[in-house]
Amino acid sequence: MSVEQTPTQPRTLGARTGGFAMRFLLRRLRGLHSGELRVIGPDGSEHRVQGTHPGGCGTIRIHRPGVLLRRLLSRGLVGLGEGYMVGDWDTPDLQALLAMGSVNQEYIRSLVYSAFWSRVADFLRHQFRANSRDGSRRNISFHYDLGNDFYRLWLDETMTYSCALLEKEDEPLEAAQQRKYARLLEHLDAAPGSHILEIGCGWGGFAEYAARQGHRVTGVTLSREQLDYAQARLEAAGLADRVDLRLQDYRDVSEQFDHVVSIEMFEAVGERWWPTWFETVRKSLKPGGRAAVQVITIDEGAFGYYRRAADFIQLYIFPGGMLPTVDIFSECADKAGLALRHREFHGEHYARTLDRWYQRVQEQSSAILSLGSYDERFLRTWEFYLAYCEAGFRSRNTDLMHAVLEAPA
Repeated sequence: MSVEQTPTQPRTLGARTGGFAMRFLLRRLRGLHSGELRVIGPDGSEHRVQGTHPGGCGTIRIHRPGVLLRRLLSRGLVGLGEGYMVGDWDTPDLQALLAMGSVNQEYIRSLVYSAFWSRVADFLRHQFRANSRDGSRRNISFHYDLGNDFYRLWLDETMTYSCALLEKEDEPLEAAQQRKYARLLEHLDAAPGSHILEIGCGWGGFAEYAARQGHRVTGVTLSREQLDYAQARLEAAGLADRVDLRLQDYRDVSEQFDHVVSIEMFEAVGERWWPTWFETVRKSLKPGGRAAVQVITIDEGAFGYYRRAADFIQLYIFPGGMLPTVDIFSECADKAGLALRHREFHGEHYARTLDRWYQRVQEQSSAILSLGSYDERFLRTWEFYLAYCEAGFRSRNTDLMHAVLEAPA
């Protein structure tokens, strides 16, 4: 590790504290596993930390080292995200920095393992935002009712907020989202005119696509803004007679359908209600009916830590959320009497989708701020969230699964 020399000058208490914090952080980083980290101090001094294995490169410019150190010691990796939100540190390439961090996740976590009481407080905060019926409405509204104008600025024309299946780097995202919808319908092997329940219908992208293929769709959501948008788009498309969209909790669905589709809604269910969700899917399917589920999964080795400590996304983006492992998802399906007929994985497609979203948020940052409802902290929170998620998929800490479940005949 090299350290640039800076001119000697009188130092204030704040400068001395910052200097101690920088030295402490650099000492802790000396055991970096992979890649190279370039650390720039508030005085412009540059330090390079070289990992023992090849890997990516990242740069972090620390503006308030003392404050950042306190955050890391008390809040762990959550504190890293909080520090970015408020400007304790910055970087010329957030995606590259977090990608390198994700590869070194276990090592970095051991360096900044947050204080016990902080972990307890975050865990309890997460638990108190559980997905009861009232809790689910609050949690969904927290994220999805931020405003359709906000999402419209950076999502593609289908208004789809889930992983696309991108075959080419320069392919329009809209075409890749349509491919995803087609793939889910293929999983169902749905006969013409089939009636499909969509659990978590979003802004109506899948419902519109399926209706154009001749199917009937009943969709449920807890987001008022999503529902209003989706109903208006189906009406404008002349498909309202084939699609019934409702402001309804999935637990209150009582009818049976030929098939069920759920696209990245399971992550918002919460571990306590996983059995209820699977039971709802089974009861909603006619004998022999199929369900196609698109779900984000977390690596088996990371699940234990993740389960015990609420992370940045659970605290600031998706309250009440929880990712399953592949095995846990399969076990829950089996206990509910659903046969797992097929599964496939598309994590690399999600990394590319998230990169597209991140770039769009960057491009539209001025337009987002001009809406008047969002400030710089909000924008930085979303930048960190999108880059953090992309890094998780690139390092395979998270993956994207298509699972095909079948009810007993």
